[in-house]
Amino acid sequence: MRRAFKAYDIRGIYNSDFNGGDVYKIGFLLPALLKAETVLVGHDVRTSSPEILEYLCKGITDAGADVHVGGECTTPMIYWATAKFNYQASVMITASHNPANYNGLKISRAKALPVGFDSGLSELLELAETTDIKPAAIPGTYSSLNFISDYLDFLKTYQEDYRSLRIAIDCSNGMGSLLARQLFGDEPLYIFEERDGTFPNHQPNPLEEENVKDLKHLVIENNFDIGMIFDGDADRVMFVDEKGRFIQPDMMIAVLAGYFSGKGLTGKAIQDIRTSKSVTEAVEAKGFEMHMWRVGRAYAALKLREIDGLFGGELAGHYYFRDFYYSDSAYLAALLILSELKKHKALGLSLSGMIDAISRYAGTGEINFHVEKKNEAMEALRKAFCDIEEPVAFYDFDGYRIEFRDWWFNVRPSNTEPYLRFLAEAGSQELLNIKKAKALEILQPFITENLHVH
Repeated sequence: MRRAFKAYDIRGIYNSDFNGGDVYKIGFLLPALLKAETVLVGHDVRTSSPEILEYLCKGITDAGADVHVGGECTTPMIYWATAKFNYQASVMITASHNPANYNGLKISRAKALPVGFDSGLSELLELAETTDIKPAAIPGTYSSLNFISDYLDFLKTYQEDYRSLRIAIDCSNGMGSLLARQLFGDEPLYIFEERDGTFPNHQPNPLEEENVKDLKHLVIENNFDIGMIFDGDADRVMFVDEKGRFIQPDMMIAVLAGYFSGKGLTGKAIQDIRTSKSVTEAVEAKGFEMHMWRVGRAYAALKLREIDGLFGGELAGHYYFRDFYYSDSAYLAALLILSELKKHKALGLSLSGMIDAISRYAGTGEINFHVEKKNEAMEALRKAFCDIEEPVAFYDFDGYRIEFRDWWFNVRPSNTEPYLRFLAEAGSQELLNIKKAKALEILQPFITENLHVH
């Protein structure tokens, strides 16, 4: 079970990394840990989700707490309902973008605040490994909760008429199709709309190029203005422009800034440590104060709440909103981005034109390397480049982001695996090529495998 406890959630291969007995224990221990008399539970479409739901609910009720089951839903729906209806705890059964044999638990406390390894999961793991389970004398109750109409009513306050746009939507056979037609209409062309936990058409991870090729082809062949693709639990959405080019998700933070500034709103926004300087500059040009923070919802949602930010986003395709209880919502992000594109199209501008106006720097994308001695490799990069030139900015709260006069890089370790993640950005492709080559030269002694580029 220990292997399934990650930095942000519990996740792994079901019946290998964790099993039903582990889920039962987690369910039993959760109410006391989070001081919850009632726990809200939802699940995705994975084939193992109903079985995990059964074990989880049995654990919760055996602890004497009540369980309200929201049924099959997107992860952001559970976040929203947790905060909206004042639950002290919730669990979403999902493995997000992982392959079909994976599953997991995303746990939230009151106000949909994330429970990560350093904010409750480590304590939960210790309890699960040491506590003798003694069911309560009076078990809790089990009941269903249908909040879809309330949730739709909320999202529809941001909905516009998108019929002037030609839209393609890839639902990845996941939860993205649940409310897509109610929000985006019947006019878009939908693919892989049937919810199927075996994910028969492609893996539900839009960051992998292989999984976006059908959408790209569709957009090009049919002259669409935009393509959208959801991951497995629909907490992330990513986009393809009218030329079939995948848009780096952090670019959409700047598009969202355009939406909010167009509504006369300003304030604070968040980005993660990997975000392009193009995005930072574009968002600040719209009058927002940009805050940089660590990667992952366990950190981003807390930071947005801490600074009372209006919105924010991550390179991985999560977009956070104050109006969404400081949590992330793919549906809300998609609605706002479509509204902004609609406004630009009326002025004769395309999505590629919008993005090209934002993107001013050349970037490597995130490159993953198999590295065992992660800290040594990071220090080697830091020392080598800082010895060559003086940094103009230095951040060390999530690996290193070191900025120089005309380029910067971020290197950070995976929390759970022997991976080192590297990306760089420069004022020109020529300079980027030089710096990337130098970085690879420095890292080479530490690398056992070059995995993939995002």
